[in-house]
Amino acid sequence: EIDWKKCWRFFFYGGFIVAPSLYCWIRVASIMWPNQNLKSAVAKALTEQISYTPMAMTAFYFSMSLLESKTVEESLNEVRVKLFPTYKVALCIWPFIQTFNFSVVPEKNRVPFVSMCSLLWTIFLAYMKQKEQKELEAGIFVK
Repeated sequence: EIDWKKCWRFFFYGGFIVAPSLYCWIRVASIMWPNQNLKSAVAKALTEQISYTPMAMTAFYFSMSLLESKTVEESLNEVRVKLFPTYKVALCIWPFIQTFNFSVVPEKNRVPFVSMCSLLWTIFLAYMKQKEQKELEAGIFVK
């Protein structure tokens, strides 16, 4: 059975939070490092992992919790519990995706490319979102 409220929350988050922020980040990165070479691509990817990624994941957990009618305190607690486990996985995936994106993909196609990758990443975020906090605190990722 489809949970339409959950679908709308993800639609809202993706359309009104991720899409604009990701577009802005790609544009800013292209301005800061205009060259399309491996050195610039690695710099962009590492900068993203230090700046954009933690902010984006915090925004995900916090805003999705608020959209579920949780309190600010409950939302902040979810961020505290789930951010670091999610960030560890992101560090294993996103630097490679973004290095490829910034070094090989033409500038006009970077946002669509990373958007497709983000769609797959959102599946993982949805999985982490539904995990019970006690499972994450115990370090259990798979049942």
